[in-house]
Amino acid sequence: MSDELELRCPVCGVRACRAQPGSLEPPAFCPMPEAGELLQSIERKYLDDESLRTFAVESARTEADGYCRRTRVEEIMDFARRIGVTRLGIAHCAGLMQEARVAREIFQAGGFEVQAVCCKVGSIDKEKVGLADREKVRPGQFEALCNPVAQAALLHQAGTQLNVLIGLCVGHDSLFFMHSKAPVTVLVAKDRVLGNNPAAALYTCHSYYRRLTEKP
Repeated sequence: MSDELELRCPVCGVRACRAQPGSLEPPAFCPMPEAGELLQSIERKYLDDESLRTFAVESARTEADGYCRRTRVEEIMDFARRIGVTRLGIAHCAGLMQEARVAREIFQAGGFEVQAVCCKVGSIDKEKVGLADREKVRPGQFEALCNPVAQAALLHQAGTQLNVLIGLCVGHDSLFFMHSKAPVTVLVAKDRVLGNNPAAALYTCHSYYRRLTEKP
């Protein structure tokens, strides 16, 4: 594979990857021809790694069984059951306590044991890690650092088997993904401006949010 390979799948009009191999000619920039060896080695991983194959198969079954019929929260429970998970973890934002509470109730009603932990756990002063007072959300006040590393550690200690992310901020969610010992799925993506519906900015980038596509 060339070091200069540029991945541009969003601009593809062919979608050869969705068709039976060989039935469609992929565009020149498609990574499938040039990265063929890499992709074949990944395919072998699915075949050789039992746990990876199980995860992939049950993901596909969850997709097909709930396609346009089940909500995401229902699909999370369906997937968890398929992979034998009985203990769910919730890593949530302090600003989404109500959403986390409702999700916890839904998961418990679905027969799961649930452990949930808030992002501010540990009460670490933001200034301790180098943030200046002027850089806080509310300067002049104490602000606790969001602590996704601790959330991941506490959920691991609690023995969770699948962690569900609810509204962690950009960057904090990345830290949680990096440190979670259990697999992670997202129920709510944080967007304070758009009511936690970040896709709305994509749908309206040619109207209300035109500024997002205008180059400076």
